[in-house]
Amino acid sequence: MIGRLLSLVLLTLGVWGGAAIAMEVLEFQTPEDQERYRVLTEELRCPKCQNQNLEDSNAGIAVDLRNQIYAMVNDGKSNQEIIDYMVARYGEFVLYRPVHDSSTAVLWYGPFVLLLVGGLIFILVVFKNKRQSDKDAKL
Repeated sequence: MIGRLLSLVLLTLGVWGGAAIAMEVLEFQTPEDQERYRVLTEELRCPKCQNQNLEDSNAGIAVDLRNQIYAMVNDGKSNQEIIDYMVARYGEFVLYRPVHDSSTAVLWYGPFVLLLVGGLIFILVVFKNKRQSDKDAKL
C-alpha cells in the first residue's frame, strides 16, 4: 500500500518536473540554417553555467542566447559574425575552443612545457642517484 502510494507520488512529481521543461520549436528557412543553429548552440558555452553549451542549458540567459542566435541565423548572418557578436558581448568564455593567440598560449602549451620540464628533472635525478650509487658501490 505504502509502496504504491510512494510510486504514485514519484510518478506525479516526474510528470510535473517534465512539464517544467519547455521544448523549443523553431522553424528555419532551410535545413542548412537549422544545422548552423545546432552547431552554433553546441559550440558556444552558456555564460551562467559552469561547463554546458547553449543547447544543453536551461538557464534563462541560455534561452535568450539561443533566441538571439536563431534571429541572427534567420537574418542571414554568417557563423563568424554570430560568434564575433557573442564574444564581443560575453568574452571568450563563451567559446569552447578559445583562439590560439599570445594571450592564450600559456593555456594551450603550458601543460606540455611543464610535462617536459618535469620529465627532464626526473631524468636528471635518476642519473644523479645512479652515479651516487655507483660511487658508493666502489667504496
